[in-house]
Amino acid sequence: MDRILYCIAFQHDWRWTLAAGLICVFGVGTAYQLLGRAREAVGPRRRNTALLAAFTGGLAVFSTHFLAMQGYDAGGEVRYAVWSTISSFFMAFASIGLACMVALYRPGPVYRALGAALAISGVAAMHFLGVAAMQLPGLILWSPDLVGASIAAAIALAAGSAAFLHGRPAWLRFAAGACGAISVVILHFGSMSAMTLEPHFAVDNTAWSLSGGIMISVIAAMVLGIASIAGAAVWMWWLSRASALGQLRQAIEAMPDGLAFYDANDRLVLWNTRYAEVNPGLATTLQKGMTFREIVQIGLDEGLYANALGREDAWIAERMATRAALSTTMEQHISGDNWLRVSDRRTVAGGTVTICTDITELKRDARALSDARDAAEQANGAKSQFLANMSHEIRTPLNGVIGVAQALANTDLSAQQREMLDLIQSSGQTLQVLLSDILDLARVESGRLELSEEAFDLGRAVREAAQLYETSAREKGLQFFVEIDPEVDCWVAGDVVRLKQILTNLVSNSVKFTGEGFVCLTAAPGPVRAGQPTLRFSIEDTGIGFDSETRTRLFSRFEQADGAITRKFGGSGLGLAISRQLAEMMGGELDCESEPGGGSSFMLTIPMHKAEAPATVAASGSALAAGDDRRLRVLLADDHPVNRKVVEMILAQADIDLTSVEDGSLALNAVRDGDYDLILMDMQMPVMDGLTATREIRLHEAAMGLPRTPVIMLTANALPEHIASAEGAGADRHLAKPFDAGELLELVISLPRAAQAAIAA
Repeated sequence: MDRILYCIAFQHDWRWTLAAGLICVFGVGTAYQLLGRAREAVGPRRRNTALLAAFTGGLAVFSTHFLAMQGYDAGGEVRYAVWSTISSFFMAFASIGLACMVALYRPGPVYRALGAALAISGVAAMHFLGVAAMQLPGLILWSPDLVGASIAAAIALAAGSAAFLHGRPAWLRFAAGACGAISVVILHFGSMSAMTLEPHFAVDNTAWSLSGGIMISVIAAMVLGIASIAGAAVWMWWLSRASALGQLRQAIEAMPDGLAFYDANDRLVLWNTRYAEVNPGLATTLQKGMTFREIVQIGLDEGLYANALGREDAWIAERMATRAALSTTMEQHISGDNWLRVSDRRTVAGGTVTICTDITELKRDARALSDARDAAEQANGAKSQFLANMSHEIRTPLNGVIGVAQALANTDLSAQQREMLDLIQSSGQTLQVLLSDILDLARVESGRLELSEEAFDLGRAVREAAQLYETSAREKGLQFFVEIDPEVDCWVAGDVVRLKQILTNLVSNSVKFTGEGFVCLTAAPGPVRAGQPTLRFSIEDTGIGFDSETRTRLFSRFEQADGAITRKFGGSGLGLAISRQLAEMMGGELDCESEPGGGSSFMLTIPMHKAEAPATVAASGSALAAGDDRRLRVLLADDHPVNRKVVEMILAQADIDLTSVEDGSLALNAVRDGDYDLILMDMQMPVMDGLTATREIRLHEAAMGLPRTPVIMLTANALPEHIASAEGAGADRHLAKPFDAGELLELVISLPRAAQAAIAA
C-alpha cells in the first residue's frame, strides 16, 4: 500500500492523475448506462447499443491508462510504439465487448460477475501491452506479488459490483460504473507501483513511434469521442422519453373514458378531451392549475349534479370527503338523464387520478332489464296462477270420472261393461299422470319444488315402486325381477315420494317399450364420491332400445325416440325430463345406455344417507276390519254436485252416515249444530271457502272446549302451497282430486279412531 501511495504522490503528476480518474469514471459510467439500455432494447438495436457500450468502455480505459502515463515521471522522454499502442486499444475493446455480450445474453449475477472479470482481465492485458509499447529511458523491472494483488483486487471489485449492483434505477447503474472505474484505477496504479526502472539503459528510438505530444492529441480525441458518445446517449434518452410521453399522451387522448390528473395540492395538471366531453358544463372552464374544489363549485353553479339540488353545501362536503380516501368509486347523476361512474385513485406522490365513465346507456339497460324482470315475474306469477286454476278445473271433472268408475267397479257388470270400465279407468289414470307431470315440471322450473328429508325403508320403497307395474309386465308375458342388495335393504333418509316417482317412471317406460324378454330393477351400493357413499338403481330391459343421437335428447322435455313411438306407445315425453331434474335436486344423476333393438339400461345414482329405523312402526291394516259397530258420522262440504255424488257412492260401501253441504258457511253451521267424527272439506267454495271454514271450526272447538274433529281437505288444489295453507288453517290431511277410493275409505275410517285413541291416552 505504501508503494502505491508513493507511486501516486511522487511518481505521477496529480493533475494528470485527476484527469485520468475523471475520464475513467465518466467513460465507464457511460458504458454501464449504454449496457443497461441494451438490456431493455430488442432486435438489432440491442446488439448495436451493446457494441457502442463496449467501444465507449474501451476508449475510457485506454484514455485513462495513457493520461495517467502522461503524468508518470520516467526521468526522460517517453515515446510510444505505434502498433503496440494500437494493439492495446483493440485488446481493451475486444475484452470489454466480450464482457458486454456475456452479461447481456446470459442474465444472472454469476454471468454478470464473469463478464466483469473478463473485462478487467482484458484491461490488465491492455495495461501491460501499453506499458510494453512505451520506450522508457531504462529497463522495466516488475514486482510479481504486487502485480498479482492489483489484478486480483481489481477483478474482485468489478465482479462483485456487477453481480450485486444491478437493476433499473439509474443510481444502481452509476454505482456499478463507479465501482468499475475504481477497479481500473486500482489496476493501473497498483501495477505502476510494481514497476521499477533500471537507469543507464540504452533505449532504441529508431523504431516507428509517437512522441508524447502526439499521444496527448490522440488521447484528447478519444476523450472528445467519449464526451460525444455520452452526449448522444443523453440526446437519445431525451428523444426516447419525449416519444414515450407523446405516445402516452396519445393513449390518454384515445381512452374511451375521461381522465384527469391532479397534483398533491389537488390542482389540475392534465386531462384528455373525453374528460371535458363527459362534463359538458365544464368543457370551456377547465384550466391548468384549477383545484378540484373550484371545478366542483363550477359544476354546482351550472346545475350539473342532480343529487346536489337543494343541498349544495352538504353535497360538496360529502364529495370532498369521498375524494379524500385512497381509492373510491361512485356513481354520479348529472344533468338530464345522464350518469357517470367516477373513480379517484391516489398516486405514490400524493396526486389523484380521476377517471369518468359515461354509464348512461348502462343505466338505461339496467332499467330495461329491471322492467323486463318485473314483467317476467308478473308473467310467471300469471302462469303459476293459470296452472293452479287449470289444475283445479281439470281435477274436478277428472275426480268425477275416476271416482264414479271406481264406484261402478264394485257393482255387478257384464264382461263387455267391465272392459269398457277398464278403458275408462285407464284413460283417467293416464290423464292424472299427465296432469301431475305438467305440474311437477312447472314447480321444478320455478324452483318451488322442495324435497323432504325423512327416514324410510329403502327396500320396501323399491318393492312398492316395482309392484305397481309387475302385473302389467306379467300380462305382456315379460319376466319381471326385483333385486335388492342386502347392504342397501335398510333405512335411509330422503324424499321417498320423489324417489318412487323416478323409479316408477323408469319401470313404467321399460314395461311399456318391451315386447318380450324381461324387465329388471336392481338396487345396490354405488361408487363412493367425495367420501360419500351412493345408491345405484339400474332398470334394464330387452325392449326396442334407441341410438346415440336419441340418447342426447331423450331427457329433454316432450321428447321421445320418434313420432312413431308416440303414436304406438303414447306418453308426453315429460317423465324422463322430470326424473333427471329430480335426480339432480337429490344431488345425483340419471343416465342411460342402449342400442337399437338391444334393450336399454337406465342408471340412477344418488347420495346414500343411512338412518335409524323408527322405534315403533305402526302396523298398517285396514280400518274396515277394526270391528267397531258404531256408525261414523261424516260431514262433506263441496260446492260441486258431481264430487258430492262421487264421495257418497264411495262411502256407501261402509257403515257411514254422510251429511253433505254446499259451502263452508253451511259446514260451520252443521258443526255447531251437530256432532261429527270427520269432516271432508273442499278448499274453493262460494260464500265461505274451506280454509276459512276450517279456521272457524277450530275456533269454535277451542271456545266450547270440544275435542278436535279430524278435517280432510278433499280438494283439486294440489300444489305444495295449497297443502301448506291447509295445514296452516288446521286441516289434518290433504287428499288431492282425483283420489283413490280405497285411500279415501282408509282415511275416513282410520282418522276418527286415531283421534279417539289420542283423546283416551
